[in-house]
Amino acid sequence: MALEEGYRGPQVCKIAGITYRQLDYWARTDLLRPSISEARGSGTQRRYSYTDLLELKVIKQLLDAGVSLQSARRAIECLRDNIGGDLGSANLVLNGAHSVLAWSDGEVVDLLKGGQGVLNMVLPLAGVVEQLDAAITEFAGNQPAESAVGSRRAAGGGG
Repeated sequence: MALEEGYRGPQVCKIAGITYRQLDYWARTDLLRPSISEARGSGTQRRYSYTDLLELKVIKQLLDAGVSLQSARRAIECLRDNIGGDLGSANLVLNGAHSVLAWSDGEVVDLLKGGQGVLNMVLPLAGVVEQLDAAITEFAGNQPAESAVGSRRAAGGGG
């Protein structure tokens, strides 16, 4: 699958484990808009990149863990600010009203020692990346015309 093609809405929902209603709502409220292409009228589709899928998977895991949509929104903004790093080796730390990426266990400990607010959650992104890659591989196995993992690598996905 060429990088420009990306992933369509139904593919994204299956891979990320979300409903189309969630995907549509998050696009309309600017939580996560497709980075490859927006739907432009009847007959067109949104196209999402690997990075979009990663963000959706993080949102889903945060919501499943009981984090509010507002806190998930802040966490995704933090993730976007640091997307250049190897996310597979980072931990997303929700600390009170703030979200930060900690690149080592030592940084997580420092955040805990800092006592800034209440630690709500630590999400190891390596697990999210592994789950996403497995879901893409499984999806690609059911779709012979697609080479999803190849496009993931081209999109700059870690792993």
